[in-house]
Amino acid sequence: MASIKDHPLARAFLSLALVLVLGAVFNADGTFLQWATQRDMLRQVSVYGILACGMSVVIIAGGIDLSVGSILGLCAVAFSLLSMHRGAPDVIAIGATLALGTACGLISGGVIARFRVQPFIATLAMMVFARGLAKLISGGEKISTAVQLPDGTYQYADTPHLFDVISARMLGENVAVVTVILGVCLILVWILLSRTPWGRQIYAIGGNEEAALYAGIPVRSTKLLAYGLSGLSCAVAGICQAAQELQGDPEAGATYELTAIAMVVIGGTSLQGGRGSIWLTLLGVLIIGSLEKILSINAVGEETRLMLTGLIILAAVLFQRNT
Repeated sequence: MASIKDHPLARAFLSLALVLVLGAVFNADGTFLQWATQRDMLRQVSVYGILACGMSVVIIAGGIDLSVGSILGLCAVAFSLLSMHRGAPDVIAIGATLALGTACGLISGGVIARFRVQPFIATLAMMVFARGLAKLISGGEKISTAVQLPDGTYQYADTPHLFDVISARMLGENVAVVTVILGVCLILVWILLSRTPWGRQIYAIGGNEEAALYAGIPVRSTKLLAYGLSGLSCAVAGICQAAQELQGDPEAGATYELTAIAMVVIGGTSLQGGRGSIWLTLLGVLIIGSLEKILSINAVGEETRLMLTGLIILAAVLFQRNT
């Protein structure tokens, strides 16, 4: 009879249940058990979850994307610059930012697919390049409502209405708009992976790239689209990040790739490719988000949280090797 370790979904649910039990025990005088805490957790984890959507596709395809945090920072800067300092219409600001993020992903995917460069190296290069570009176009400063004039003084612009819309809450202040955006991203990726030929090609390439090539699957273009989708998810996350923080920070997104990978892997998607689903990633998002909230309300430092995230990734990978 198959054990629970043979079922990724069951493992993920069990992991989530254990985390929730941990939260019930270390509840910080009942804080963890309140709906307001869970509502805030969902809002805080949404940007990471959007990144994890794109990361899931790349990992299922047998790749990895280390550049997602840097591309997020670049897109947050670009979106804030266009919206706040240039006064661009919402459609232009959003469209240009989405195009920028997608282009970064396509460049990484093109290098990997065309020149057969290892995904680790190609996306590491993009990580450094995108961070440098973010600092270049921002002048190394945060892009906020404070606009510097030629004489060196500052003029304060109004916060764009779009920022207020994205950072708002709905349904009686109970659901953040960014959480709704995460839900839309999850559904769209699910449709792409499970209801389209391209999704089946992603799984085939991740399972055995050579066999997929012999089967006539367009490996290069499929990989290109996978990384393009990852870049697009970075752009969406960057827009949400800028709207929530009311600024575009060129340093935004640092270490976010670590959290996104952790969410995908802890959910049960195999780092070897070919196995996994977006719903496993959702469970990973909830596991990491709940664990982060437990540590936060119990005043555990950020350095400890980062160390724990690293250990979680290692434990998840080692567990997968034994299944």
